[in-house]
Amino acid sequence: MKQEINPKDTSRAQAFELWMSSPMPMVTLTKTFDVTRLYKMSKRNGLKFNMLLCWCIGKAASLVEEFYTLPIDGKLYHFDQLAVNVIVSNCRGGINSCDIPFSDDLQQFNHRYLKLTEQAANDCKSSYLDDRMIIGTSGIIQTEIDCIVNQYTDQFNNPMVMWGKNRKGVFKTTLPISFQFHHVQMDGGQAAQFLDNLQRIISSRL
Repeated sequence: MKQEINPKDTSRAQAFELWMSSPMPMVTLTKTFDVTRLYKMSKRNGLKFNMLLCWCIGKAASLVEEFYTLPIDGKLYHFDQLAVNVIVSNCRGGINSCDIPFSDDLQQFNHRYLKLTEQAANDCKSSYLDDRMIIGTSGIIQTEIDCIVNQYTDQFNNPMVMWGKNRKGVFKTTLPISFQFHHVQMDGGQAAQFLDNLQRIISSRL
């Protein structure tokens, strides 16, 4: 459910005043993650690494209150549910956008992920969920990347999580991840909390 709220009634009141009219309100943080456990789980259980990472992103975001609000067209909205967006390569050589509803249940999220991404790839059609706060993702896995800074457009204020190819060492697999967010939605402290949540969840037994 999506509902407009008065910024003055929220903890984001000052941020709304400061950053809503800013020509460049996006902030990008980059952190290198230890994804060894997630990589091994992917191989051991035949699960897509990208799906597992997207679930971890959704889980980490669900623990930060600010992820449930988003500035849109000069207004502030509250959502009661999250979704993770993935970019899908389609059968015609192009790409499509696909919103995956987040669920705490990994098996349910995996089922939705496989079904919706396959549908997007075969039908060459994008799918969107307007009633959920969308966390964008982009995995450019063809090469190792240190940092990604996404383009900014005032038509898309959603947080964006981006990464490249895993870096496999003898004992550890690492992955630099870039996190871009709108300053009205959250401050650096909440963004840091999200990144810490993400590493903890990636390293835990899912």
